[in-house]
Amino acid sequence: MDKLLNFILFQIGWFSAVLGGASGRPWFGVIVICFIVLFRLSRVDSIKEELTLILIIAVTGGLLDSIFVYLEWISYPSGHINEYLTTYWIIAMWMSFATTLNSSMAWLKKSKLLSSFFGFFGGPLTYYGGYKLNAIEFSDFNSAMIGLAFGWAVIIPLLLILADSLYVFFHQSNEKIT
Repeated sequence: MDKLLNFILFQIGWFSAVLGGASGRPWFGVIVICFIVLFRLSRVDSIKEELTLILIIAVTGGLLDSIFVYLEWISYPSGHINEYLTTYWIIAMWMSFATTLNSSMAWLKKSKLLSSFFGFFGGPLTYYGGYKLNAIEFSDFNSAMIGLAFGWAVIIPLLLILADSLYVFFHQSNEKIT
């Protein structure tokens, strides 16, 4: 039940961010995602572990998206802090995505190949969905889709490894304290 709730909340966060970005109200999705992240943190055993994962993924995902913005493959109509960086609502979406790695998407940890395959197709599809809802613009659609596919094929397995590594790190640290 927890995993289903996590999946539903991620979808709510995704749609809130995309629709907020498309309508010129990028802050709306950020507020919704803040509540989703806080809810997730209230339900985990180790807040430090989950918050560390969320913050690392916010930076990592923000950098990945900023590369696509810098290359001028994708752009966003609202929510910019700097023209060469991704928008703040996309960074919030990465934070929301991070909440799924140890919950509704934990099944991907079983196979790096499967997680890479999932990223290769799933990543670009989410951006395409954002494009269809007018939250993203593609200046070079083909390059963006290829870049997104390969970027997500690499980043998903790495983020899942990070999630597992943080689990080990925080649980070993807790064992040393007790």
